[in-house]
Amino acid sequence: MPQRNRAAYALSDAVWRRPLLCLVVLAGLATFATAQQAPPPSDSQDEPVTTLKGGIDVVNVYFNVKDKKGGLIPALTKDEFDVEEDGTPQSIRYFTAETNLPLTLAILIDSSPSQERVLEIEKQVGGQFLREFLKEKDEAAIISFDSTVDLLQDFTNSTRMLSRGLEKARVGGGGGGSMPGLGGGPVPTSRPKGTVLYDAVYVASHEKLSSEAGRKAIILLTDGEDQGSDLTIKEAEEAAQKADTICYVLLIADRGFYGGFGYHGDYEMRRLTEETGGRVIVVGNKQDKLKEAFDQISAELRSQYSVGYVPTNRKKDGSYRKLSVKSKQGYKIQARKGYYATGE
Repeated sequence: MPQRNRAAYALSDAVWRRPLLCLVVLAGLATFATAQQAPPPSDSQDEPVTTLKGGIDVVNVYFNVKDKKGGLIPALTKDEFDVEEDGTPQSIRYFTAETNLPLTLAILIDSSPSQERVLEIEKQVGGQFLREFLKEKDEAAIISFDSTVDLLQDFTNSTRMLSRGLEKARVGGGGGGSMPGLGGGPVPTSRPKGTVLYDAVYVASHEKLSSEAGRKAIILLTDGEDQGSDLTIKEAEEAAQKADTICYVLLIADRGFYGGFGYHGDYEMRRLTEETGGRVIVVGNKQDKLKEAFDQISAELRSQYSVGYVPTNRKKDGSYRKLSVKSKQGYKIQARKGYYATGE
């Protein structure tokens, strides 16, 4: 299998704990190339998008098409769609309905105390999903989070290694070991931590996925509750957008843990997924619903369309550009809402 791009940061092969003060520094330093590179277009208007270094800037958008009942619509052509950037029509230069393009996944597992009674279900069903889903050129990584963010398994195609990574997830225990700076190390954290959900999305996007090529997705298993992140949901969302990463959230929760108070992470999770082209799937604490949710994600990721266009606004000024993909037949489009026009 060809060597894949890797993040420039030195990370442990087994466990990754980063001082969250460093996250804030990284947030200020981070720049991303969201407009992928492609070779100059040929006469054909229906070529698949190719990601290469050099050439002209092409914005790639992966999306699903659904009917009114949520069923996936396959086999549509380029002429079925219109694309706009900041309200300005764009000319589609590349189009494909290819469903087997390599995919890079980051599986993020909430290992905070609220997940204690559902964590084993997540590990079991998640492992089954990876065994059934991953193809030869796909890769996945396993990350857990509670009061810290832990890399349990770096990118690999080995389902055996990924299953071992999932088994390392422990409530309140991370993956074992730690980097200096957390819990009394030389660089103190800014305040007590609970569940650093937003920090985890930021780190997964910025440190792991931003330098990966091609299709990328985060699958986040959580109740949506954040307690103590240094970063905001907006910063997490921006990091995912700048890494061209689709976010799915499987909202899994043991409602009994919250008693009569309930939990309130739904709104932020819907915002994160809608902005990046994914969606929230509510599974509660039911194993069969979790399996069904993974099956739905699998079908969507294998049924994506892709359009590529050269933006009429060629400035790389770091501004946020709104994207709109529309079906001429009125089908529902599930796609990211925008991108950041930053240079390399």
